[in-house]
Amino acid sequence: MKTPFRLLLALLVVFVSAAAAQAAASVDEVIARARATVGSEAALKALESLHYTGELTTSATNEKGEPAEVKVAIEIIFQRPYRQRIVATSANKIEITALDDYEGWQREQDPSDSNRWRMTLLSGEQIKRLRANTWENLSFFHGIEQRRGTVNDLGTVTLDGKSCRKLAFEHGDGIVFTRYFDDATGRLLLTETENGIRIREEGEMVVDGLRFPRKIIIISKLDDGSERTVSIIFDKVIVNEPLADSLFTIPTMTR
Repeated sequence: MKTPFRLLLALLVVFVSAAAAQAAASVDEVIARARATVGSEAALKALESLHYTGELTTSATNEKGEPAEVKVAIEIIFQRPYRQRIVATSANKIEITALDDYEGWQREQDPSDSNRWRMTLLSGEQIKRLRANTWENLSFFHGIEQRRGTVNDLGTVTLDGKSCRKLAFEHGDGIVFTRYFDDATGRLLLTETENGIRIREEGEMVVDGLRFPRKIIIISKLDDGSERTVSIIFDKVIVNEPLADSLFTIPTMTR
């Protein structure tokens, strides 16, 4: 007896749906293991804000054209749902970049003269990237679908001799964070962005039951084909600190 075509089609639909559900569960399992390396679900769900302080070191060129290290005091704040503030303080400049939901701004200040400053509003593309970045730093891999993003499973790969699961967190507008999770431990080993930036984490600090990296290494390619490395060493992380709205809102542009 021949099986009717409609029955075959129905069986195929059931099979495809089951396979899709199995794949989704597999990705969910990878994400759940990765989150468990950071902290408990209760601690992660209670997270509302993060406040990092530390020192940024990068390579530069001095007046003689010689390579030199530049050290900058750095402060980074993230607050749900879409607030971010970064303050970079060097000997000759204080640079503040902030996001307040759909508004973003940047201010450069001369530390020796409060009357010398310049402020600009961020573009729509810059704001979209900062919103995605804020989500990535507070959500710890879970719930991107709620902001109309997707997780693309890129399979198992080998990184530094370790078997890893490679997942691409796609936020739309071409913004993608591709992450490599260690199959053995669930830990995040590497993050890549769509524009070729590579981010690694080293060491750890445990604050309020959550694990944070002690050091972040950011490697990017320059136009001449060379690479630039930026390292940030954190000395403190504050979790769920009360934060004033004025840290994020656009300041008045009067002198």
